[in-house]
Amino acid sequence: MSAINRFHEVANDALVAISDHLLPEAKLTLVIYTPGEPEQDIVLKGPGADADEVVNTLRRRGGLSLDGENAYKLGLCDVVVGSLACGKQNNNPPPVNHWGQQFWDIGRAEGALQEELVQALRLARKELDACQRVIHYAGGFTPAYVDYAQAAIKVADTVLAKIPA
Repeated sequence: MSAINRFHEVANDALVAISDHLLPEAKLTLVIYTPGEPEQDIVLKGPGADADEVVNTLRRRGGLSLDGENAYKLGLCDVVVGSLACGKQNNNPPPVNHWGQQFWDIGRAEGALQEELVQALRLARKELDACQRVIHYAGGFTPAYVDYAQAAIKVADTVLAKIPA
């Protein structure tokens, strides 16, 4: 029998012995890891053990919080941010029934709203400019009105310059 097989046998026997002393509804999981060597990781789950409950227990009792750094959380956040960005750009939707769909939808709604606001700003700028031209050609009205309208057109132009046509 190899050392690894013997270890598994001993660990399993130990888990059975520990399980005999637990409350009937309690579940048992053993995790052994070697930092920097994930290929050496061992996870022994007792009957009925739920991986999500194990993570929840680590979060509650083992210092696993949302504030700490770990690769899983960083990867998860990358997927959320990527889904939001792709949704905003209306490209690369997630697969059907993927959990990231809700974030893609949020990004898409923001992108659609931005597109709608840009179109409204372009229309308002165009109409304001047309009004200013009519006023100018007609000999003008109150100069303050013209100045304020011209300032508003400049603000719209500044914002619209940031948006691809």
